[in-house]
Amino acid sequence: MSDPTPRSQELRIPSLARVEGETALHLRIHHGTVIEARLKIYEPPRFFEAFLRGRAHTEPPDLTSRICGICPVAYQMSACRAIEDACGIVVDGQLAALRRLLYCGEWIESQTLHIHMLHAPDFLGEDDVIGLSRSHLEHVKRGLRLKQTGNAVVELLGGRAIHPVNVRLGGFHRAPTRAELRPLEERLCTALDDAWDTVRWVAGFEFPDAECDADLLALAEEGTYAIESGVPTVLPYDATLRPHGFPLRDFTDHVAEEQVAHSTALHSRLDGRRHLTGSLARWAVSGHLLSPLALEAAREAGLGAPPSRPGAGRGGVCRNPYRSILVRAVEVLYAVEEALRIIAEYERPARPYVEVPARAGTGHGATEAPRGLLYHRYALDGRGRVTDACIVPPTAQNQGAIEEDLRRLVQAGLDRGEGSEAELTRLCERAVRNHDPCISCSAHFLELDIERTH
Repeated sequence: MSDPTPRSQELRIPSLARVEGETALHLRIHHGTVIEARLKIYEPPRFFEAFLRGRAHTEPPDLTSRICGICPVAYQMSACRAIEDACGIVVDGQLAALRRLLYCGEWIESQTLHIHMLHAPDFLGEDDVIGLSRSHLEHVKRGLRLKQTGNAVVELLGGRAIHPVNVRLGGFHRAPTRAELRPLEERLCTALDDAWDTVRWVAGFEFPDAECDADLLALAEEGTYAIESGVPTVLPYDATLRPHGFPLRDFTDHVAEEQVAHSTALHSRLDGRRHLTGSLARWAVSGHLLSPLALEAAREAGLGAPPSRPGAGRGGVCRNPYRSILVRAVEVLYAVEEALRIIAEYERPARPYVEVPARAGTGHGATEAPRGLLYHRYALDGRGRVTDACIVPPTAQNQGAIEEDLRRLVQAGLDRGEGSEAELTRLCERAVRNHDPCISCSAHFLELDIERTH
């Protein structure tokens, strides 16, 4: 005789592993259907936007870099661009090139960290990088070499590898000489070979079928793959909607933040829809602007050719979050090649910065952090004091898409008969790590608590 009472199930994962930060997951399953997935970020609020108020306009680049120890350059560059915009200053020439070089260093070290230390163990049946070092030691060593090269770039230009101190409004406190950059060329040439090997390595992984049901949002810049500047550009999931860009000053008119009860991080929606930012979005929006070498690597990795421009057909758009590791590997190779190009063309500027005199106004800045589009807005008074600040990080934007991915992937797992605690835990961890959420550092374990009601 069948049980007339609907069978429901609650899965509580109190700590996710191999992601930067403290987050948990709560799933509700009813009669074999996943009806809710909640990514619960429970770290205390940081209040950066609040304590930036009243600060001098010169301070946000240094202060906001402390938001993240993995991608401090992204916060510094977005803050600089926003304040310079408010003050009517444009940084160009060799100073802009040095900023891009610094950002390339961060892309190399951060994307490499995720690929080798956090994401690859999922594809190779290892619990963590310690296990990976036993079974794939040479790959781990290569990852460490790449990360050290990225760190060396950031350290030389930024004064130190974490929370750089040489960055300032208008440029740098000190610009390097050509002779000082020369040792980086040698390391980057070796890194280019390592990056190629990484692309070939991850191309051999097995990728489950999956699709992220979300609009894609990334910066686009004419003539180059956007890193440190660009125009927000949307590639809708709904093929009946046209791709479009919008002025950066209108960012918060399109990307609306809202508080949710289960997370201390705000959720965002793009024109009322879920959206995803990061490597998959950059590939879809600007992949055609990668270098010939990077495009060759993408083809070898199985990504094919990207759209010739946003909206030029759905071919070449990768929406499988498991395959994001391929795009990250291609981006590492591109960042290494781009760093070599900038160094080869470098001429030391006459001054390491341009003056940024204070004035009243509101400025907007956005850059492509390794995990996606990072937006800053600052309002200044006549003395150059910050009267209002708004920071929208990529992980907060991606939370809605991550939760929907979790719901769909766990549902597919249940449909395949993967319903044990261990199986569901593995599915959930992999689904979250596909997006490399940056919350801060967390321990490598995950406990699963299941409640069943009948």
